[in-house]
Amino acid sequence: MHIQKLTLTNYKNLSSESFDFKSSINCFVGNNGVGKSNILDSIYHLAFGKSYFNPTSAQNIQFDKTFFVIEGSFTIKSRNEKINCSFKKGQKKVLKRNNKLYSKISEHIGLIPLVMISPDDIDLINEGSSLRRKFIDGILGQIHKDYLTNLLNYNKILAQRNSLLKYFALNHTFDQKTIDIYNEQLDKLGLPIYEKRKEFMEVFSPLFIKRYEAINSGNEKVKLKYVSALEDNTLIEILTNSLKKDRGFQYTTEGIHKDDLDFLIHDKPIKKFGSQGQKKTFLIALKIAQFDYLRNKKGMSPIILLDDIFDKLDQKRVTSLLKLMIEESFGQIFLTDTHQDRTLKALESVDSNFEIFQIN
Repeated sequence: MHIQKLTLTNYKNLSSESFDFKSSINCFVGNNGVGKSNILDSIYHLAFGKSYFNPTSAQNIQFDKTFFVIEGSFTIKSRNEKINCSFKKGQKKVLKRNNKLYSKISEHIGLIPLVMISPDDIDLINEGSSLRRKFIDGILGQIHKDYLTNLLNYNKILAQRNSLLKYFALNHTFDQKTIDIYNEQLDKLGLPIYEKRKEFMEVFSPLFIKRYEAINSGNEKVKLKYVSALEDNTLIEILTNSLKKDRGFQYTTEGIHKDDLDFLIHDKPIKKFGSQGQKKTFLIALKIAQFDYLRNKKGMSPIILLDDIFDKLDQKRVTSLLKLMIEESFGQIFLTDTHQDRTLKALESVDSNFEIFQIN
């Protein structure tokens, strides 16, 4: 799978840009703030119908403009696909495939498999569980339409249950029957989500461990552990037992929306006990395993976006990463850097065609 052409209008700080991609590796170089990361983000936007960095659509419009447009021409399994994403202030975002409008953006997810590696990924380790759930959901959503549908519906019912709990507290009232209805709906949607996540981890975890050991020469013991309250109880039981606490906090405190991933090194949390180098290696292994999983399931290589990795990884580590991707036919790669000489040095050491775009 490849993207041949990308056109941007009023996207963030990019007024009007057009790129033709003919190489396996495409690098955008230039000073900080010129829009290099925004170009990668626009490709991500075409794949997922939203920005990687700014999910709020209005924040992606260039200052003093009222709209943005992103257009991409792709080849996917020998088919030509034109994807158009646009947004105008005060209106609904528009996403089209070959000029045909999607009724729901979720229908598009999975057409363009993609993996982003960004400096922000360190938040997967250092921040809360919601980002790690999004990591799992972002992968499974590209593979299973039913998973994405169940997840969207679960979150909708969850929001309604939370609103009801707030209503109860505000009006000093309570209705067990209505709570029971929401509990049953959440249970029906939550169980297949839990099962898919569990099945995913059984396949993904060995891929991750293999990649980490290869990068780190097998000197450290790492582990991923999926943590869910559904391991020991049904969701109905969990919601029933937590109802008193839910009413006190006025939101649903337990459920699959609280699932987490434990990132462990030598059976201890890498967040607390891992060095900066170990955390970087852990993240790279996670992302390469994500690529492996998507390629195996989709039958084609996802697009790889590498944002400012030269500033977060040493030259040797970046060169090794690029060599790995080329040797294993990772497909089309896009990367950004502030120093052209550094980029050239890394790219000239790998056996692949590449092109450098100077962004001013």
